[in-house]
Amino acid sequence: MVERGVGAFVATACLAVAWGGSPSCTAEVPSTLAADAAASPELARPATWQIPAREAVAARLEAWIDGPTVAADRRGPAREAWARRGGDPAVDLLDAVMATVAEADPRCLPVLSVVAATPGVPPVTAAVLPAWVDDPATDPFERDVVRSWLGRELVRQARYDDGLALLSGLDPLASVDPAGLLFHTAACQHWLVRTEEALVTVDRLLERAGEIPVRYERVARLLRADLASLEDESLDHIARRMRDITRRLGQGRAGPVTRGVQDGVIESLDKLIAKLQEQQDQQSGGGGSASGSGNSGGGKPMEDSRIAGAQGAGEVTRRDLGDGEGWGNLPPHEREQALQQIGREFPAHYREAIEQYFKRLASGEQAP
Repeated sequence: MVERGVGAFVATACLAVAWGGSPSCTAEVPSTLAADAAASPELARPATWQIPAREAVAARLEAWIDGPTVAADRRGPAREAWARRGGDPAVDLLDAVMATVAEADPRCLPVLSVVAATPGVPPVTAAVLPAWVDDPATDPFERDVVRSWLGRELVRQARYDDGLALLSGLDPLASVDPAGLLFHTAACQHWLVRTEEALVTVDRLLERAGEIPVRYERVARLLRADLASLEDESLDHIARRMRDITRRLGQGRAGPVTRGVQDGVIESLDKLIAKLQEQQDQQSGGGGSASGSGNSGGGKPMEDSRIAGAQGAGEVTRRDLGDGEGWGNLPPHEREQALQQIGREFPAHYREAIEQYFKRLASGEQAP
């Protein structure tokens, strides 16, 4: 499979760093990043979302616990769960809220088990989201917390389709972790090669550059640069879709969606091959015309082998090249000047080859 190399590899590798990063990474934004944020065109417009304070999230959680959807005998354990984790800044805020919600509503336990300690990717047949979560009777706060947390965990397991299905319908304005919501949504869109959608999401995330976790900002900028240079139907674009097919098949996804992606790749490859063939045909036709333009016969070669009607005696002025000793040896200062010029204009291995050539000449060996 063809990969772009630096752009795609760095962006994908940094996603893993961002997902597994310590919460302490959010502590401080370097001044250079803040300066970049101020100078970035995509950040010139006012931000359309805000990062809620931990105290504000705690107040929303407390109001939900006291609401009609939480049983009276579950309110005490839920408050204890929040007291154990919610007050610790080192604990991820969404994790702390989800643990509290699960303590208040035991229906969340199967959701936790989907991504619990089982190593590797869960079976595709596993229940991704219980029906009660999207039931109109479910409190919106609980619904959004469950969808946000489960979507994030599925993205971390490279289940981008499932993760995006859960995250894409959520509103950052109502989320307890809007930065994480936007970041993981962009990660799904980037992997699934939904370029335009990913650029919109990344730009919205960067509206709060300087406030979001440092790891999110750095990776978001890498993703944006990577996506902005990606051309539709290019070989790199096709390669990324092939990479996604490999991921899907590795997870046991061989259904209609995967087959649709495969059909799209085959169609794109056919178009690319036809385009390359057309370019080759044009170059072949143009090259023949150009090469024959200097002939007196209107670009056509001679029909028969015969002596051309050229004028002149056919003699060449002979030059005295000396007796052969020292032939090909430049003075040291001129040789070094030539090598420096080669080093500036050509890759390093050219200089090494030329150096070996000079050494062979100096030792009397036959240069190839």
